Amino acid sequence: MKHYEIHKAASFEELKKLPSLEIDYKYPGSPDGITAHAQIGYSDTAILVHLFVEESVTRAEEFGPFGTPCEDSCMEFFFCPMTPDNRYFNIECNSNGSVYLGMGTGLHNLMRMIPDNLDNHPIQPKINKYEGGWEIFYEVSYQFIRQFFPEFEVSVGKEIRANCYKCSDLTEPPHYFSWSPILGDPFTYHRPECFGTMIFAD
Repeated sequence: MKHYEIHKAASFEELKKLPSLEIDYKYPGSPDGITAHAQIGYSDTAILVHLFVEESVTRAEEFGPFGTPCEDSCMEFFFCPMTPDNRYFNIECNSNGSVYLGMGTGLHNLMRMIPDNLDNHPIQPKINKYEGGWEIFYEVSYQFIRQFFPEFEVSVGKEIRANCYKCSDLTEPPHYFSWSPILGDPFTYHRPECFGTMIFAD
């Protein structure tokens, strides 16, 4: 099982200075030439997420809150805030800022969350596109997490289970990469038993 330390960062600029993890476990049929990375940190109020990718072709067809970003070039962060609870949040974003936010224990009971007021969506991504790739930044507030996990607290040494993914269902050919390997069947990103461990550090 893979491990990663989540360090404290007061801003996204500080987050960019932290060690990154490589989303480099490649699944059959995925092409060469795609490299994806993540930096996960934390502040006094939120988990900070930076996902970035180098790819020669970026599919970006989905827009708005009702899209299916995993059909496009997509970066994803899944995490279980509390152990041994297997409920996890799945956050999927494309380079247009289309977001899928869900929660469940697997595909069989996954629930998509869309607030009545989209200005108050819990995930407000910031996107930068550049030649040869793109990056996304967002926060996951502790206040939001505690709506579902009231006992969630952050302290040095606390562990969460998580995985980071790069995918696209509708590029030609499709591609699938993860940080922590998905072993066994069925092949789906919605396998919390295959998540790695992330540990809050100083």
